[in-house]
Amino acid sequence: MKFRKILFWSHLICGVAAGIVITIMSVTGVLLTYEKQMTARSDQRLYAVDPAPDATPLSAETLIEEFIKARPDAVPVNVTLAADPRTPASIRNAANETILVNPYTGEILGPGARGIRKFFRTMTDLHRWLALSGEDRRIGRALTGICNLAFLFIIISGFYLWWPRRWTRRALKSILWFRKETSSKARDFNWHHVFGFWCTVPLILVIASAVVISYPWASDLVFRMAGSQPPAGFGPPGKSKPQPKSPAAKAGIARTSPADLEGLDDLVAGIRNRTDEWDTISFQLPASGAQTVSFSVDAGSGIQPQFRSTIIVDRKTEDILRTESFGDLDPGLRLRIWVRFVHTGEYYGFTGQTIAGIASAASIILVWTGFALSLRRFSAWNARRTNQA
Repeated sequence: MKFRKILFWSHLICGVAAGIVITIMSVTGVLLTYEKQMTARSDQRLYAVDPAPDATPLSAETLIEEFIKARPDAVPVNVTLAADPRTPASIRNAANETILVNPYTGEILGPGARGIRKFFRTMTDLHRWLALSGEDRRIGRALTGICNLAFLFIIISGFYLWWPRRWTRRALKSILWFRKETSSKARDFNWHHVFGFWCTVPLILVIASAVVISYPWASDLVFRMAGSQPPAGFGPPGKSKPQPKSPAAKAGIARTSPADLEGLDDLVAGIRNRTDEWDTISFQLPASGAQTVSFSVDAGSGIQPQFRSTIIVDRKTEDILRTESFGDLDPGLRLRIWVRFVHTGEYYGFTGQTIAGIASAASIILVWTGFALSLRRFSAWNARRTNQA
């Protein structure tokens, strides 16, 4: 049997076997395309902040003190301030709940838009492990991982199979653009090739990055490709692995005890003055006796890691002890983070998200037309077998 024929049947079998799971991941991928923007917009719409032109935001210490007065049962551990005067501040407590707060009055606004968060959480669970829960998540994760590998093979083998044996105008036209076909079979064949050809590159990036996220060996391979030693802590979502301590954890984050707010206003003001452009500033609240405070500054849209930096500040002297930006990271870690955010397209902002969403939508068409073509092939084979009997 010729190589092309073996490849074709392997391509078809993988598509039929993994098609349903691929469709689920593709549909949820489309729905998750603008998750961050839609959640933020829903929060702003639900908890709009409309300050007076001359209004001044509360200081960090006052904002936290007002929060503690209103929620004495909650232990605040992290605060996020926004440059946009219409955007609420957010405070995360020890129970990992994020609560939105009016930055001008300290009034607690609420936990954010719960409906849309629940929707996206459901879509994420379906996307990652087919909405299974508990120990069954391992089964769901295994299925999505295998189907990601199968899909990667389908796309690469499909590109080879789509490649014209002869470079003629007619052959190119059949895979480069839509044609007005007279039969559903010809239409499905044309759509399968056109969507596959134009979305090959983004689909390879989206699917290959999904494989990296699914398998520790693939994640480790990314580090080794960059010449780095794979660290502990990277693996499939939800899988327990030893996590390295972050600078914030080393600094001493208040988790179960009240935070020490002394001097926090001066530290926040210093970060603001040293940062020319910023969209949000987040900081961990130091526990009593902590010598440093960790700040995270985002100068982008909130979804691009290359615009984030971590600043460690000495509490007594207010000196910056260390600044760590995306470019300062280990090459392997930098590549691994790129892989994570290229999966959703977020690394390249709104444009990248849109391309990733279009590629996910195209994969739905590929599965549908692939199933239709396979079913017709099987029906024709069965008819020939019946006639010969």
